[in-house]
Amino acid sequence: MDKRITDYKNGESMSLEAIIKMSDYRLAKNGKNFLSLVFEDKSGQIPGKYWDASEQDKQNFKVGAVVQLDGKRDLYQGKPQVTINRLGVIDPATIDMSKFIQTAPEKRADMEADFEDVFLQITNGSWNRIVRYLFKKFHDKFFTSPAAKSNHHDFQGGLAYHTLSMVRLAEKISDQYPQINRALLIAGACIHDLGKVIELNGTLGIEYTFEGNMIGHITIVDEEIVLAANDLEIKLDSEDMILLRHMVLSHHGLLEYGSPERPKLLEAEVLHDIDVLDASINMISKALDKTDPGEFSERIFGMDNRSFYKHSEN
Repeated sequence: MDKRITDYKNGESMSLEAIIKMSDYRLAKNGKNFLSLVFEDKSGQIPGKYWDASEQDKQNFKVGAVVQLDGKRDLYQGKPQVTINRLGVIDPATIDMSKFIQTAPEKRADMEADFEDVFLQITNGSWNRIVRYLFKKFHDKFFTSPAAKSNHHDFQGGLAYHTLSMVRLAEKISDQYPQINRALLIAGACIHDLGKVIELNGTLGIEYTFEGNMIGHITIVDEEIVLAANDLEIKLDSEDMILLRHMVLSHHGLLEYGSPERPKLLEAEVLHDIDVLDASINMISKALDKTDPGEFSERIFGMDNRSFYKHSEN
């Protein structure tokens, strides 16, 4: 079996096919151009720099190009990188592209079926109609979009997988604490990040759209809730709608993290907590998957640049 990116250890020579996920043409301090690249296959990603890059190299090694990568795996500031010895373009028509693109660990059809069961738990009529309306409107994008540009769930189907993981946590927590409004918490979990279908673009070379940069996914999804309510003739000044909008508007927890309001509902506080929990578990697990037992992981940017130890029971 051919080795994949995460199969290589520090100091090992690498030789494999990969797809370029990120490509940035830069100018070095010595006045020469280079490409800052991120390579990806099903197992994960690794960055590397291609020195003395020409304009033709810039065209050849762009996002989405499949390449033969030869080099050596090293560490730079505690994070893995590849020192590139040779890079060559491969005709994508000759290979199976699916082996290079990271996807959600659950099949789309299974997640779609699970969400249909989830909707039945949203027993409040207004919330149920809003959630179903928005899922129908953005169905295809929701099940193919990533949940972030980098850090957590940054893969095809990542948004749906992250959302479903949060719903499952919401179900368990609601079972444990009956004082929580289960329908409100699940409705909030379902649509809290739905604005990312507009905020982000692409599964390779994920970038923020103009709307994403200028408005952000929290404001985007709140606007979509308002539009849905108007179409469904649901009163926006009702307590039900104000509570649902508050769930979305406060889910980042702090004003400096992009929420226009801090949580003022028990359910809103729990939604924020499970959002952080699911993202943290994904980031740490992704790093530990590339770490040998008895070693510390690479530094994780989204976890305050901390490293995590992988014990033998992992």
